[in-house]
Amino acid sequence: MFYYFLLPLDSYVGFLNVFRYISFRALMAMLTAFLFSLAFYPWFMRWLRAQQRGQTNIRADVPLNHLKKSGTPTMGGLMIIVATLFSLFCWGNGGDIILWGAVVVFIGFGLIGMVDDLQKVTKQTKKAGKMLANGGLPGWVRLLLGGGISVLGYFFIRYASEDTNLSTTLYFPFFKDLSINFGWGFLLVMAVVVVGSANAVNLTDGLDGLAIGPILIVTAVFGFISYLVGNSIYADYLQIHHVDDSGELAVLCAAIIGAGLGFLWFNAPPAMIFMGDTGSLALGGVMGYIAVATKHEIVLAIAGMLFVVEAMSVMLQVGYFKYSKMKYKAGRRIFLMAPLHHHYEKKGLAETHIVIRFWIVAGICALIALSTLKLR
Repeated sequence: MFYYFLLPLDSYVGFLNVFRYISFRALMAMLTAFLFSLAFYPWFMRWLRAQQRGQTNIRADVPLNHLKKSGTPTMGGLMIIVATLFSLFCWGNGGDIILWGAVVVFIGFGLIGMVDDLQKVTKQTKKAGKMLANGGLPGWVRLLLGGGISVLGYFFIRYASEDTNLSTTLYFPFFKDLSINFGWGFLLVMAVVVVGSANAVNLTDGLDGLAIGPILIVTAVFGFISYLVGNSIYADYLQIHHVDDSGELAVLCAAIIGAGLGFLWFNAPPAMIFMGDTGSLALGGVMGYIAVATKHEIVLAIAGMLFVVEAMSVMLQVGYFKYSKMKYKAGRRIFLMAPLHHHYEKKGLAETHIVIRFWIVAGICALIALSTLKLR
């Protein structure tokens, strides 16, 4: 909004020229989203409590301290989405096609998560007259909807790209020329990256402040990458692929960071509100989209290695349990409980210790990811 209304006036008021700079608009987007969150979260939490939107379906096998969290309002991710979009409306460039694709993916995965959260908290998900154990949408429905939204997002990237080969190629970090052109098969790559990212973040969201910290770190990494990739001079210097108009994604990342910090203000242990699937799926999905748009898909796996490990712990646990049940007639487990953060809880580690140590790991992974920009 400000970009269109104030920038044309720069010939009359010189300082309005700052709206040309992505760095300025990104900083303002972060501040706007943060202040918006601080202002509206208290009201939002009161409204959720009045609507009884508290999390009551706590798993029976989790550590006992989780039972105390029953009734805590969930769907806090909805305010992250609203704060981000409001800030983006104020400071973003609405003519950017790639940015619109990110917004579609962000809202789309948020809606999937919202339906999932609503079904859980209202306890209306039934099958054959019985309540499902965890409630929410069936896994195959989430995957199907997520895949469809991912494909839709890809067409925004392809339409905005002047180089068709660039939009269909997977590039490998640490190498200048190593790449694979998938052609239209890149639709599958897109779906795997975006849906995988969304679900990995969703699985990590299990302790107060655990998911939002690494999300902020990864978002900062890709905000920086988006800015560099969108600038032809920096991209040429670093020998990375330049993607037209991708710099505007840095404004989106900054808005997400501001909204995420506002959420963390109330989600820090002990949490006053949970992110829910609404936030985790939306944030994970949009990070996957940004990684594809900036041609740093594999770097996302490095920066978000914590999310990858959390997801892998679940897959290994489930896979080995089924295998051992067939072979030994009794299910066996690799971890005391999956995802991995629950394993450490079962071992007696305090929740805050797990959260802070996981944040440290996420920070180290982010530094490794940033090193790929120069080590080629």
